Amino acid sequence: MIPSQRHLFDIPETIAYFNCGYMGPLTTAARAAGHMGIDRKSLPWTVAPVDFFIESEKARSLFARLIGTDADNIAITPSASYGTAIAARNLPLKAGDKILLLDEQFPSNVYCWQERAQETGAEITTVPTPTDFDWTSAVLAAIDANVAIAALPHNHWTDGAILDLVAIGEKLRANGAKLVLDVTQSIGAMPLDLERVKPDFLVTACYKWLLGPYSLGFMYVAPEFHEGEPLEYNWLNRGGSENFAGLVDYRSDYQAGARRYDMGERANFALMPVAVAALEQLLEWGIANIQETLTHKTRDITARCERLGLTSLPEHLRAGHFLGLRRAGGLPKNILETLLKENIYVSVRGSSMRITPHLFNNEADSDRLLTALEKIL
Repeated sequence: MIPSQRHLFDIPETIAYFNCGYMGPLTTAARAAGHMGIDRKSLPWTVAPVDFFIESEKARSLFARLIGTDADNIAITPSASYGTAIAARNLPLKAGDKILLLDEQFPSNVYCWQERAQETGAEITTVPTPTDFDWTSAVLAAIDANVAIAALPHNHWTDGAILDLVAIGEKLRANGAKLVLDVTQSIGAMPLDLERVKPDFLVTACYKWLLGPYSLGFMYVAPEFHEGEPLEYNWLNRGGSENFAGLVDYRSDYQAGARRYDMGERANFALMPVAVAALEQLLEWGIANIQETLTHKTRDITARCERLGLTSLPEHLRAGHFLGLRRAGGLPKNILETLLKENIYVSVRGSSMRITPHLFNNEADSDRLLTALEKIL
């Protein structure tokens, strides 16, 4: 269990922020790193050619360490959707193939596959929301010989319903299908056993549970796809790009591993230091420790909400860092506005009030939330 880390964030005691699933705040150290990056860009004569590589490589290595892989398997992207587009470009599809998605899946992991299906004649198969919210069983039942790609999260973005990606990955491989994961709502807060899940591509944005900047993300690429087709063609990911004087000697080869998929201007001098500081802090806390602590927080909130008629998924069916609270007859339409007046921040997604705390939350935050909900309900 990790004690409250509020002292590392600039969150006033008057704010009860339970909305990390919407956007995670920066630590004060990460914010200072961003300011340093902005200051450096204002003095361009202090930026050396080597600086285009050092910090981005550090971020790449830190993220690789976070998920338990080699830096060569990591690409730097501006968003999860960018990484998904790379996966879609490099995975084979033909007419009659199925692309497996979840009902009410986040749109950035839907639109790309809809376009790809139109291009190839493949079909989208949407797994309907199971009445018992056992997504794992529902997905396993939907995998057949025609499924070519499953594009899935680790947990559903509306209510935290979890998927057993090890079991799903095993069945997909047995059927010759590929697995693309968008882990934006889980990575950084929930462990992922990469060696057992064996995704072909894994994408994430930084601005939620990685507590990093907006407009920056990472992508894991399985080694068998290291020779694939990037989404864009820029100078930085080409072989020999460290030699600025030789950039006009155009080359067809790429930097090693997944670096060929890096976005242009990946060296972003303002955002990259923020990502490095955020990843260093997450690694210091430990992802398993974060999950255990947040599971305790959501368990406590769940128990206290039951007497108000608010229910959540059973703990074994949801991610520990996520709560989707529902109420018979639905939630009051003005619940968000009423909570905002008390400086309490949550989200409503679908029929759920989504509560997504982090290590900055303390018991006083939970008390304020429950007191406000008692008045509303």
